[in-house]
Amino acid sequence: MTVAVGDRVPDVQLKMVDGHKTELVGTADVMGKGRVVLFGVPAAFSPTCSDVHLPGYIVRADDLRAKGVDAVFCTSVNDAFVMSAWARSQGAEGKVSLLADGNGDFARAMGLELDLSGGGLGLRNKRYAAVIEDGVFTHLLVEQGTGLEVSSVDSVLGALS
Repeated sequence: MTVAVGDRVPDVQLKMVDGHKTELVGTADVMGKGRVVLFGVPAAFSPTCSDVHLPGYIVRADDLRAKGVDAVFCTSVNDAFVMSAWARSQGAEGKVSLLADGNGDFARAMGLELDLSGGGLGLRNKRYAAVIEDGVFTHLLVEQGTGLEVSSVDSVLGALS
């Protein structure tokens, strides 16, 4: 079952990457207070994720904060080592914290898993963006395919207006 507006963030243990440090966190803890933007991507280092999706949130992080966003998180079904390398390569430190969902537990808990095993990629995240206030989803923007139409930073900024 897919999460919906009004639902609470599922509580799953993930590895949070911010700069060169990695720590085990509960998603309900890190997204449970304040206004948070969360977006999910199918794969770190993939073209759309690396060329447009994550960079958009990094470049517009200050615009999100100006709209009252306290934290921005990106999650993907990748291990913490991959997410750490991706964060460094993208210059995400201090702008977007990455959450490594190595086993896809959070993707499944959200009901936003995507089976890409036909292409050799296994279980992944659907591409999506969400606004969360005090642990409750207030906006949920889920892509119908793997393209980037509704979950961009511009869409989230529009939802926050």
